[in-house]
Amino acid sequence: MKTWIAFANILIKDMRSYYLKPPNISWGLIFPVAWTLMFFLRSPVPVDVRDLLPGVIALSILFGTTSMLAVTITFERKSRSFERLLLAPISLNLLMLSKTSGAILFGVINAFIPIIFASFMTGLSGIRWPMVLGSVILIAITSTFMGLFIAVSVSQVFEAQTFSNSFRFPILFMCGLFIPLTDLPVFLLPVSYVLPLTYGVDILKTAINDNGLISVPLSFLSLAAFSVLLFAYSIYNVNRKWIH
Repeated sequence: MKTWIAFANILIKDMRSYYLKPPNISWGLIFPVAWTLMFFLRSPVPVDVRDLLPGVIALSILFGTTSMLAVTITFERKSRSFERLLLAPISLNLLMLSKTSGAILFGVINAFIPIIFASFMTGLSGIRWPMVLGSVILIAITSTFMGLFIAVSVSQVFEAQTFSNSFRFPILFMCGLFIPLTDLPVFLLPVSYVLPLTYGVDILKTAINDNGLISVPLSFLSLAAFSVLLFAYSIYNVNRKWIH
């Protein structure tokens, strides 16, 4: 019982301290909307909102989760408040899960904001909602653990911001978010297939527009595998750099 009380208190503390702050709102909500508007304004032909929806959903999750978690943990480590959390009566694995659960929840909520906007602009009939929900949750988990990986790999807040952008902006163009994988140069395709978001976006494309390229079971399995690997490597880094 004490373990789960500690878990809940850490999660509630993070929700009160970090959620809905200007950086999270700007990166998690405003940036994806602005990026979508750019496509509407710059496209010489009418743009189908449903074609853009998978990319906007994935962007909202990616930027919302990584912006919050990478900076939050780095800041707490710098201010030495993270060291106090290490004294909590829970295991390191559960501690890191409590630190990431809020970001995962924030990412899932972010995902449905573009869907609400899209519902006022186009019809959403025929969408496979269970598949959308499953992909949203797994994208939120992998993106959060990517933010955790970034946070435990640097020591300064500005390093976390720079490092996270070095991941996120290439992902915009190599994961099929707005440029289909079939249109990418051949030499970039291997890079695309080792990025977790490629599989999440493909599931969303299948669920919303039925135009995904990758097997849905394979995509779900790949996202789960990426989640485990990113979390395990982050825990390894915490043990190696922060504790021993």
